[in-house]
Amino acid sequence: MGIVLPTLFALLAALSNALATVLQRRAAQSVPQSQGFRPGLILDLLRRPVWVAGVSTVIVAGLCQAVALATGPLSLVQPLFVLELPLALLLAPALRRRRPSGALVLKLFVVVAGLGLALLSAAPTGNRTHVSIDRWLPVLAASAGAVVALTATGVRRSPGRFRAACLGTATAICFALTAGLMKTAVHILGEAGLGGFLTSWQTYAFGASGVCAMLLLEHALQSGPLIASQPALTLGDAAMSFLLGVLVYEENVRAGWWLLPLAIGIGIVIAGVLALVRI
Repeated sequence: MGIVLPTLFALLAALSNALATVLQRRAAQSVPQSQGFRPGLILDLLRRPVWVAGVSTVIVAGLCQAVALATGPLSLVQPLFVLELPLALLLAPALRRRRPSGALVLKLFVVVAGLGLALLSAAPTGNRTHVSIDRWLPVLAASAGAVVALTATGVRRSPGRFRAACLGTATAICFALTAGLMKTAVHILGEAGLGGFLTSWQTYAFGASGVCAMLLLEHALQSGPLIASQPALTLGDAAMSFLLGVLVYEENVRAGWWLLPLAIGIGIVIAGVLALVRI
């Protein structure tokens, strides 16, 4: 299967997530804002057909992501989700029947070029499917601490870019953990069937992380403009997932002189994302 199948499904998942983000933000902006963290926000959103459509698109994205993670390394699949940001910014005016600007399209190509250079330079390999809980525990503890700190910092601020960025970063950590845990859970489903899937701790851990990510995402989208929450979400998810792939799943990336084009590619991606933020 090589890299073609996981890359294809990762791109489909990124496109689906971008569409879901646009739809969910439109719904989130239609309900009253809250100063604190309000779990009841989901109940309000359930009454919005646009939000339900967005969640349905998230399900499609999740299925595509599961196939991608089952067939390719985490450090290849998740960085491709950086494309969610430019795709979301392209889809937002398209759904309002407006043409995207030439500058936006150019910046999209910059992000794609940088991401392509970075991934070709890193050339992630390895498809380890099982990681012991002893290896996961410190990662889960550190991630939970970071999510709590970012969320607490964000909700203490008034709605705006800073709050949206904090909640977007917390969401990114949860999404990365969801992907990492899902990778093992999907393989357990294939090897041990539904019984093994329903009795593995990874299944419930990625489910809990996914629920937290969705709740945080709605608050992030409601807290400020898309250009504040989405860069933190996409870059944070890509960076965290890459680290999980290398440090937890022990996936291999090129070293030596390949680090130079890798660094250049990452720099181009960051520059492209920051340029998109200034749109």
